[in-house]
Amino acid sequence: MKNKVEIYDTTLRDGSQAEGITFSVSDKLLMAKKFDDLGISYIEGGWPGSNPKDMHFFDSLKKVDFKKAKIAAFGSTRRAKNKVEKDPNIQALLKAQTPVVTIFGKSSLLHVKNVLKISREENLKLIYDSVNYLKKRRKEVFFDAEHFFDGFELDYRYALETVLAAERAGADCIVLCDTNGGTLTSRLQNIIKAVKDEIKVPFGIHTHNDSGLATANSLAAVELGAVQVQGTMNGYGERSGNANLCEIIPALKVKMKIDCVSSEQLRHLKEVSRFVDELANMRHNNKMPYVGDSAFAHKAGVHVNAVQKDETSYEHMDPSLVGNKRRILISDLSGQSNVLLKAVEYGLDIKDKSSEAKKILSDLKELEKKGYEFEAAEASFDILMKKVLRKHKSFFELEGFTVIDEKRMDKRLISVATIKVNVDGKTERTAAEGDGPVNALDNALRKALTPFYPEIANVRLTDFKVRVLDAKSGTAAKVRVLIESTDGKDIWGTVGVSENIIEASWEALVDSVEYKLFKDEKNKK
Repeated sequence: MKNKVEIYDTTLRDGSQAEGITFSVSDKLLMAKKFDDLGISYIEGGWPGSNPKDMHFFDSLKKVDFKKAKIAAFGSTRRAKNKVEKDPNIQALLKAQTPVVTIFGKSSLLHVKNVLKISREENLKLIYDSVNYLKKRRKEVFFDAEHFFDGFELDYRYALETVLAAERAGADCIVLCDTNGGTLTSRLQNIIKAVKDEIKVPFGIHTHNDSGLATANSLAAVELGAVQVQGTMNGYGERSGNANLCEIIPALKVKMKIDCVSSEQLRHLKEVSRFVDELANMRHNNKMPYVGDSAFAHKAGVHVNAVQKDETSYEHMDPSLVGNKRRILISDLSGQSNVLLKAVEYGLDIKDKSSEAKKILSDLKELEKKGYEFEAAEASFDILMKKVLRKHKSFFELEGFTVIDEKRMDKRLISVATIKVNVDGKTERTAAEGDGPVNALDNALRKALTPFYPEIANVRLTDFKVRVLDAKSGTAAKVRVLIESTDGKDIWGTVGVSENIIEASWEALVDSVEYKLFKDEKNKK
């Protein structure tokens, strides 16, 4: 096994082919800089022959200095009807002026016969001509053997001929691609062993996740000598996605002790994962290994008690290595260990087996019977603990509110909320409109409180969820409202439960505002 593996990121090209994702040129520039800071060896910028946007991106890159990463342009072998020096795609690759070119060619006879509709000999010539032409122009050339594993199963001799053609043409690395993502790990290893006996050039791996094996297959290839791993951040890509670099990088660095990024760079992995999600406008996958919010989250009381004594009892690695952290979840499955650790997290002093811990646990279980849940509403749980410890204070008192919906002449449906609050003996009455009753109530509450607490002007709701708890009750059913809020720095969740959706929303809104005010008050000390 090699002691060093090069990471090849194709988020900007293969990742952008995922359903629902489109990156602008500025998005791609920002991500490229982030990937360079992370220590990525190669960044595939796009396919310059396929669209003007990618060529604009490559032009923009000429003004950017990278610390480590080499930029690669991606494209296909020449077309059968074109001479290589006249092929538009090949010339576009040269025009991109990148130090690296990654070129893919067909390694499966199915594609040669049914897609390209050319002879097997002609396909080998396309591969040789394209790689050789680019090498003569002093490029570092990687050959992506597309559909290699499926092609090997169909006709192993021909699949080998395609990579040998690329090797003879001077390819610097042969990348074996599981393009359909259907190869089982054991079979992939057997095929790689056969290939290693035939080629002398270094080889890499490019896998897709259609069978849920992209990470496993990539790591298995490294164990057999692959020197390059291609993948995307968060596993974005066509269909079920590509190999997830957020899983592969820590597995290589921490588990396999293989140099791919530095330890300091690895600590930024979760940050980069979140950054890519934001630019992709995709909600972060909390369940993602290593970098997901739930990756090191503990809920059952037995687990929490054990982790408190020895972190390795229920954690496979130190979460801080990838920039993550341990989280203690609160639910009706919680024990006193959960409460104690959660209290420490929020800076509250609760003694083991104290009456306060028992009271918090009792109140928690009683509230969850009524439909509350605090896993995604830790700010509400913080307020619950403060109330039991008598450290809670009301920043304002509600004297009343009204919410109405109004259909206007222009056919718009507008919600209007009026609210009356008391702050330190001073009464404030105001009204606000909104796109729905909760939005109107939120706007009115913050409008009323901002003269007293200017800091809440920066608070905004980022998510709003309603869950019907007892559907059999029909329109009289109890609902749970979960609200996610942010002040631009932190994100917190709050919860409310009632048969009335406005009342449930109000509970969650009040907790959200109070948590912000408590947080700022604590930071000022």
